[in-house]
Amino acid sequence: MSGFRRGVRLGIDVGRARIGVARCDPDGMLAVPVETVARSEASLDRLAELGTEYEPLEFVVGLPVNMQGSDTASTVDARDFAAALQARTGTPVRLVDERLSTVTAHAALRSSGRSQKNSRSIVDQIAAVVLLQQAIDMEKSTGNPAGATIPPDEEPA
Repeated sequence: MSGFRRGVRLGIDVGRARIGVARCDPDGMLAVPVETVARSEASLDRLAELGTEYEPLEFVVGLPVNMQGSDTASTVDARDFAAALQARTGTPVRLVDERLSTVTAHAALRSSGRSQKNSRSIVDQIAAVVLLQQAIDMEKSTGNPAGATIPPDEEPA
């Protein structure tokens, strides 16, 4: 576990309708679901409340690039949301490639016997767990944090 920065992290899976939230323990042993936040004007306020409650080292926000690694409309939305989250909370935000996290989440829920329809309310939380666990595992194996931080000059005014 050489180079692992100890501290709670909150994983955020940003969608157009819902935002999945997950957290890990300070030692990064396990990422677990927290809640699904409806995407609205109040979303940043709720995430700021969760930040106050859990006091994360950072937010890990999923960056939905396409399979070739290029940006999409969802990528731009996630970057903008991440910058607004960092500006609102003052907590560092790290953008992490989340390719296939939602697909992995749906597969895990199917294998546990849940239908896609019955999983709609929690799939975003599970996707947040998947992306956060991948980020933790990468940092533990390489000693370097996953993804990239948002420079302060990219925060919205």
